Amino acid sequence: MTGFTFVEKVLAQAAGVTQARAGDVLDIRPHRILSHDNTAAIRKLFEQIGVPRIADPERLIITLDHAAPAPTTLHAQNHAEIREWVQLQGIRHFFEVGRGICHQVISEEALVLPAEVILGADSHTTHFGWLGAFGMGIGRSEVAALWATGELWLAVPKTLRIVLNGALPEGVTAKDIALKIIGTLGVDGGAYRAIEFSGTTLARLSLDERPVLPNMMAEFGAMSAYMPPDEVVFDYLRQRTTRPFTPLYPDADATYDETVTFDVSALEPLVALPHQPDNVVPLSEAYGQPIQQAFVGTCTGGRYEDLAMVAQVVRGKRLKARLLVVPASAQVLQRAIATGVLADLLEAGVTLGTAGCGACMGNHMGVPAPHEATISTGSRNFKGRMGTTDAPIYLANPYVVAASAVTGCITHPADLV
Repeated sequence: MTGFTFVEKVLAQAAGVTQARAGDVLDIRPHRILSHDNTAAIRKLFEQIGVPRIADPERLIITLDHAAPAPTTLHAQNHAEIREWVQLQGIRHFFEVGRGICHQVISEEALVLPAEVILGADSHTTHFGWLGAFGMGIGRSEVAALWATGELWLAVPKTLRIVLNGALPEGVTAKDIALKIIGTLGVDGGAYRAIEFSGTTLARLSLDERPVLPNMMAEFGAMSAYMPPDEVVFDYLRQRTTRPFTPLYPDADATYDETVTFDVSALEPLVALPHQPDNVVPLSEAYGQPIQQAFVGTCTGGRYEDLAMVAQVVRGKRLKARLLVVPASAQVLQRAIATGVLADLLEAGVTLGTAGCGACMGNHMGVPAPHEATISTGSRNFKGRMGTTDAPIYLANPYVVAASAVTGCITHPADLV
């Protein structure tokens, strides 16, 4: 039979069945199981099950990234308990404070490959669709069950196909594409559905830009998000692993719940206004709004090219608003050092944070004062997301965030002299 979507194929394969359709319930055996600073809490749930040992420690990946380095004694104790658990259970894929954000690190380490399944206690596990994999965020109790049994049942979702055609104009990025999708279809537009990206735009996106789209589909309510991997992705992976992989692609006659097409060639920089990622307007409608802080980082916007975009804008200038830059990983930081990007950032007065999630969750490193506005390359701008309820958050691409830090208000980078 033909006519299968990617998610129907990949979940059937992970369940060891010959075929599956949307609506089928399958017992999935994921290739990888992800947790981070929440691992200690998952451990408590696991111990309540009464199973002494994790079923397959090799499949686990644990990072310390959400509050790294630990900002309080409570966070430090949490990290200590996780390190103890890693030793007790023999978990090999463990990444310490400073290595970086789980999704970025796992991609750099090639621990997830095309057609593989990763389930994680982090909503942005949709990220791994950029590699042609199935990534889905799940709850802590589900992760505990996976530790104990190695399997979890899932209902195969329907698929929304998003077709992207055209080349992005200068100064417009994948972040703007994501904001356009979410702003047009709403934060629940992908709810209970898998996303498949296709179209001529995808091959034009750099490797640093591609993860933005599946990652931000978590803000769209999507269960997963897939991009068809090409030779550029394969070359990236072959430089990092010798593990074999066979990619999966949807059939040409696959049946979709819905197909939506966007022409990105006329797209302009967009801004998500407080307090929802779908409260999206053209930059011109937010122009001049005062900001006190700018933040470049997170699993959505802390890769090398994001930092390079910021350096391009701030080079030779001084900042009127605080600009916090947090690399997504140590490797990103090393590259920024080697190319001179970091020197340009520091010369402009940027504050550099330890590789990790940084200010995104409001744990530490950039918590705003009440009524201070932040413009961010992150994915979320809910009330209190950065730690302060009465502190509005705007979302934009790195060029816009950097330009706004230079002027102290939301600014188009083309307007800087």
